[in-house]
Amino acid sequence: MIRIAIQSKGRLYEESVNLLKNIGIEVDAPKRKLLSRSLTFPIEALYLRDDDIPQVVAGGTATLGIVGQNEVAECGADVSILCPLGFGACRLSLAVPKAECYDGLAWFKGRRIATSYPNILRRFLAEKQIEATVEVITGSVEIAPAVGIADAIFDIVSSGSTLIANGLKEVETVFESEAVLIARKNLNQEEQDLIDELLFRMESETLSRGKKYLLMNLPRASMDEAIRILPAMRSPTVMPLASENWCSLHSVIDAADLWTKVRQLKAIGAEGILVMDVDKIIL
Repeated sequence: MIRIAIQSKGRLYEESVNLLKNIGIEVDAPKRKLLSRSLTFPIEALYLRDDDIPQVVAGGTATLGIVGQNEVAECGADVSILCPLGFGACRLSLAVPKAECYDGLAWFKGRRIATSYPNILRRFLAEKQIEATVEVITGSVEIAPAVGIADAIFDIVSSGSTLIANGLKEVETVFESEAVLIARKNLNQEEQDLIDELLFRMESETLSRGKKYLLMNLPRASMDEAIRILPAMRSPTVMPLASENWCSLHSVIDAADLWTKVRQLKAIGAEGILVMDVDKIIL
């Protein structure tokens, strides 16, 4: 049995639970209990605040954790980052009042910067040889300039709408982050075997995101051109049809390329094109 720590609420909670569900691990919602054991895999979920997860994993209370990479970097916990998970993307950025004439990092010299991530910020300022005062705030950082607590802020940015709503503009990106799977050090063999199985399942889930499966009928004379258009993971699957000089072609493509590829395939004679979602990809 292993234990995984995940957010009890917040921006990563729902996607963390969905990831587990998609790889065959069902856990109860945190409103019912702090600890939830899965009936489909030897694992239990521990629901915590996001900033507690790295330390709890490092201390051994949990074997694994799903948390933003920014939280790992901020607390400096001695954990292993096993893999990125492809969701929860954000950045830690410096922002100043919209009316300010910003002309580079030298603007911050001698200024006060409010943040909930003082360690990342202090490392950045030291690297850039900028002397500034770091004001640590645990609440709504974005209001600090308006109420006179600080001249600027250093905070999480996703869409940027919160900055705009508070009269701020993003001027420097310091740290790119996304959700990662972390593990404590010094795992035993049983724990490592279970984690290897989880990683195998997670890889198949993350590989399938943003993919579409294409199936079509195609003149044999156009097959080489179709293969050029659809290289797939190795190469497309080509099967003969009962109709002479025709074949069936199957391939997996990025969803973002779907309509461009379909238009190109239609231009070389493809017919009866079927587009399907991809549930899992196992390499």
